[in-house]
Amino acid sequence: MKTLQQIHNEQVCNSCTHEGKELIHVDCASHIYPDGSLGIHEMCFRVLEKEIVALCGPNGSGKSTLLEHLNGLLRPSSGNVTVMGKKLDLSHIDIWRDVGIVFQKSDDQLFAPTVLDDVMFGPINMGLSIEQARTEAMGALKTVGAEKLSDKMPNYLSGGQKRLVCIAGVLVMKPRAIAMDEPTSDLDPLHAEMVENIILNLKNEHGLSIVIATHDMDMAARISDRVCIVKDGSIIAEGKPSSIFYDKELLETSGLRQPKVVQIYEGITKNLGIGLEKHPMNGDELVKTILSDFKVWCIPKHL
Repeated sequence: MKTLQQIHNEQVCNSCTHEGKELIHVDCASHIYPDGSLGIHEMCFRVLEKEIVALCGPNGSGKSTLLEHLNGLLRPSSGNVTVMGKKLDLSHIDIWRDVGIVFQKSDDQLFAPTVLDDVMFGPINMGLSIEQARTEAMGALKTVGAEKLSDKMPNYLSGGQKRLVCIAGVLVMKPRAIAMDEPTSDLDPLHAEMVENIILNLKNEHGLSIVIATHDMDMAARISDRVCIVKDGSIIAEGKPSSIFYDKELLETSGLRQPKVVQIYEGITKNLGIGLEKHPMNGDELVKTILSDFKVWCIPKHL
């Protein structure tokens, strides 16, 4: 974390580049915490329509701080945040309808006596009747595969079940974008896969944009359209997963490791003494690459 004095000693941020079809635009935003430490530093970030963006960085890099700026939980000390074409300020108090957040700790988000009550809370506060709110809540629970949990008490759910309910509680508000902080952390493989599939479904079937802050490079490689590397409160690199995750030096200097699929593929090509012609990002792509190139790799050089 950088201090306020360090900010003043550094170069002033230039205006960030805008791109078409932006839902969210963060323009040279910095956030200073009460103790003087800096959460984000001259941050430039954007979220486009119908995309999955992965924020990857070590602990303390600023990922969570950035997420909390996207729906107004935090306000920048300098710079601007624009959501749906509106500058985020005190007059834009209903931003939570456009951008929802799923917190890393599910217990910070669940508070009602039952799962259904919890998911109904938002719609009721938006002015829907009890019956309308119940219908919307059950629809959101069904979308995440948690409708059978509606009568359960949140305190007695597993960690994976709680995460599904939290996602439903945000989805029921019908946002345009959802930010998720470490959505698969501490989950068993079954629920982690469920969350991944939900994220893909929200984009592909519901047209939402999803921002995920994660240490899980394997998940980011499998599902993201764009990857942003966060270090010391700023985005130092961004691009397609097939570009970012094959830049070993970039990841290592950022305190990250390459996804396992990338490590395996690079190991194979290195041992065979051939170049990296393709960039597989998941298990299926790796298998297809190996099978399609196997004959080429194994043909003796003298033939």
